Amino acid sequence: MFFGMLCAVVSSVCYGLATVFQAVAARAVVDPATTSGVDPALFLRAVRQWRYVVGLCLDGAGFALQIVALRLIPIYAVSAALAASLAVTAVSATRVLSVRLSRTEWAAVGVVCAGLGMLGLAAGPEGQGSAPPGLKWVLLATSVAVLLIGVTAGRLPGRARALVLGLGAGIGFGVPEVAVRLLDSVDFTNPALYALLLGGAAAFLLLTSAFARGSVTTATAGLVLAETLIPSAVGVIWLGDRTREGLAWLAITGFAISVVGALALARFGELPTPAGDAGPGPGPGPAPESAGANDGPPTRG
Repeated sequence: MFFGMLCAVVSSVCYGLATVFQAVAARAVVDPATTSGVDPALFLRAVRQWRYVVGLCLDGAGFALQIVALRLIPIYAVSAALAASLAVTAVSATRVLSVRLSRTEWAAVGVVCAGLGMLGLAAGPEGQGSAPPGLKWVLLATSVAVLLIGVTAGRLPGRARALVLGLGAGIGFGVPEVAVRLLDSVDFTNPALYALLLGGAAAFLLLTSAFARGSVTTATAGLVLAETLIPSAVGVIWLGDRTREGLAWLAITGFAISVVGALALARFGELPTPAGDAGPGPGPGPAPESAGANDGPPTRG
């Protein structure tokens, strides 16, 4: 259990650092003449930057560690740890991007760490419950539904669109968390494998749209809520995830305050590129919530 929680925490660190590395790389190549929409050539320019490549490698390492953690400890513990990547991003941004954290945000970082500590003490081993036969197909259908959510949400105004897109992305990222538990090997006849691939891809598309066209904070809040609560509930109800004997209260408390702390740091879901800053040097910090038109490709976590 300790090794599983360690993998989850290190995965969170990888995702949090990846966001900062990729934000720095995107800022170095952003075209200041682009004032709206997503710059389609930004990714191709950013991927030539060593920092962006490091960020992608960190994302890959984080995903591998996430899979290991999901095979060892309950989904709710992994979900809370991944939400904590926002705390890693926030702290890293203070050094790399000269972002200033308020006292409330520093307190939120401490709350997230305390919550993870509680979860580490209370989490039991990976659940051994047998999943309902139809759960694999439900996951695949959910992945398709995420795409439909994206199409529908695109017609909504302002914050409502960002929130729905964020919720949809959170559901999409939650699908792989459950699908990993339903895969014993790479089986091309298993619907869970396709749900894992489609869910992650659909979530990325929705998150890209949310950050490009709406409030980063609102979208990230929706992402955190959906990605932590829904997969955790599936793990407890259908996959047999439990806590150590007599420590359910501690796990619930730790999970709740970890999520609340992550929500307080929601503006770090994607670090925007300050207007007019095309250089690689540190800037004044994240732009207002309405910013996001020139943001680089979103990172996981």
